[in-house]
Amino acid sequence: MVTERTARRMYRMPNRNRKCALRVQIVATLVAISACTAEAAGAVPRPPLAITDVAIVDVEHGHSSGPRTVLIDEGRITAIVAPDEARVPADAVRIDGRGGFLIPGLVDMHVHLFNTVSKRAPNDWAFPLFLRNGVTGVREMAADAASMPVVRRWRTAFADGTLEAPRILAVGMPVSGDTPAAAARAVDAAADAGADFVKVFSNVPEPQWRAIVSAARRRALPVTGHVPARVRLLAAAEGGQRSAEHLMQAYEACSTIEPALISERRLARNDSMDALLVAQEPRTLEAFDPAACSRVARALARSGQAQVPTLVLPWAESVAAHDAPESDPRWPLLRADEQARWKRILGGLQPDPVATLRWQRSRAIVSMFHDAGVTLLAGTDAPMPRIYPGYSLHDELERLVESGLSPLEALRSATFAPARFLGMDDIAGSIAVGKRADLVLLDGDPAISVRHLRRIRAIIVDGRLFSRACRACKSESAN
Repeated sequence: MVTERTARRMYRMPNRNRKCALRVQIVATLVAISACTAEAAGAVPRPPLAITDVAIVDVEHGHSSGPRTVLIDEGRITAIVAPDEARVPADAVRIDGRGGFLIPGLVDMHVHLFNTVSKRAPNDWAFPLFLRNGVTGVREMAADAASMPVVRRWRTAFADGTLEAPRILAVGMPVSGDTPAAAARAVDAAADAGADFVKVFSNVPEPQWRAIVSAARRRALPVTGHVPARVRLLAAAEGGQRSAEHLMQAYEACSTIEPALISERRLARNDSMDALLVAQEPRTLEAFDPAACSRVARALARSGQAQVPTLVLPWAESVAAHDAPESDPRWPLLRADEQARWKRILGGLQPDPVATLRWQRSRAIVSMFHDAGVTLLAGTDAPMPRIYPGYSLHDELERLVESGLSPLEALRSATFAPARFLGMDDIAGSIAVGKRADLVLLDGDPAISVRHLRRIRAIIVDGRLFSRACRACKSESAN
């Protein structure tokens, strides 16, 4: 698990100047948070919806349609037709899409809804923040067996409309063990508990990692997470780890000294690994080799491993102002115990001498991975300190564009690419008849600028309509 010591090292996050409008939005979201609890008394009606005269953004193929009317019933898209051909049911809620652009709901592929180490209550306080930013789906990265009944309750309440939340698309459980056999048993326990995948952390020894991959293959569970510090990136990709988070081991693979670094780590004890990684980082970053990185990128693309770079982390570290976290206007959105955790972690931070270089290398690596055709998935690690749920996904998409992706390619990393990675592209990830009605209506064309993804007019989750601020977190008519 990520300890507070590790968090202090990894997440040096900035406050950024905010427009006055953001403070107004925060008040609306605070109202939404309290209202969400009040609304959970019974099943919420789900009338048919009709989004009229809207341009549909085809995230799979990269273009937008002319005006269309989109009909929705029982949580699915039932028709997409020219406006003059639409037969809108008499009881449908009409949403005026004129001048707007309709996209699939955004997905954050790296979040933490549970506090399994600190044993604090789950992070359901974050649900309205995800929704008001158009994040309609999440991948949970660190649940445990005790979390799974909560997940099941959330999913049931989401389905009947009594919980206003993003769709929990997949739930992973970290696994390890003192021996390879123990690590394999941990995989079995995760599968028996109902996990959708298993996750590995940096300190998993290579023999245990190989046992985990083998056991997970036997139980038909994907392996994701940090590439263990003693395992080469390409060995992990070719050995069966389906996704790698935070560009871990990518910096090493894109250097001239990867073999030496791995050798040093194989001689180190687990309890000294964090210190060794910190000590190695400056020379790792200095040894960056574009030619080596290009070769690695091509091999990664062939392997099929997806990368979840969470660029928002090194980007924020590089511009950290060390302001008090409570000076951010979004601070009141956090639950009190989360505020205390952020203060405790941020209060222990020291200036990071390699932050700027780490951000430069991160951009270069992602650019090369993108050019080579590596699958990139948008994720944030929310709610790590100063990574506000929902808001940070927009920061991530903007960082991906700064790293060479087009606005539509960045959007694809948070829509179609996650659906395909999760094996859900037949029901999600793009806008088509029969697919889930998890949608976001924008006031700007996202193909022109990724910042237009922040210009949200309406959010539809499982066929239910919400306002920009999830106001009162209930369906509301629009005439």
